[in-house]
Amino acid sequence: MTKKNKELNQIILDEIARITEKNSVNGQILKDFAFFVIDNHHKKLSQKTKPSKKIKPLTLSELKQAVYQYFEVKNTTELKKSDAFKMAISVWDKLNLSKRESWEKIYRKFIGILPEEEGETGKDCINGIHVFKYFRPYQVFGLEPKEASTEDIKKAYYRLSKIYHPDNQETGDARIFDRLTIMYKSITTELK
Repeated sequence: MTKKNKELNQIILDEIARITEKNSVNGQILKDFAFFVIDNHHKKLSQKTKPSKKIKPLTLSELKQAVYQYFEVKNTTELKKSDAFKMAISVWDKLNLSKRESWEKIYRKFIGILPEEEGETGKDCINGIHVFKYFRPYQVFGLEPKEASTEDIKKAYYRLSKIYHPDNQETGDARIFDRLTIMYKSITTELK
């Protein structure tokens, strides 16, 4: 048995032999296909384990330009005078537009996910979304907004609730559980 054949377990080799005999197919083609599948599987695994290429954060200037464009203004002075902007942030504590954090908060809320925060992992992250930086229930629940039924939403919520419920001693997290509950209520109310 060659080294390559050793990589194929006996179940696969037996199945190749069965198909070859039953269908008069060239066994080597099936073995080559099996190795092709295995090689691609190994490549996918190595890509997942490789550290992802760090995405350069937006500069403060780029953040500001994106916000200006969203609110259809040319600069910070016009932004502060904009009724649309004033109304949009009226429920927030006073923003300090001399700080990057304020610009990031505005970007996250109105424009989208910051490029360097896409697919985020770690504490407080579910399905690539940091649940305290972003309010994106469908993404957190792993659902498509236009396709998800009430039942799909309920199942996704319960699946995550089991993980993050404070009574779960291994993975429970009251803050995340509360955030998930708020997200669940917001999208189920939206559907009524």
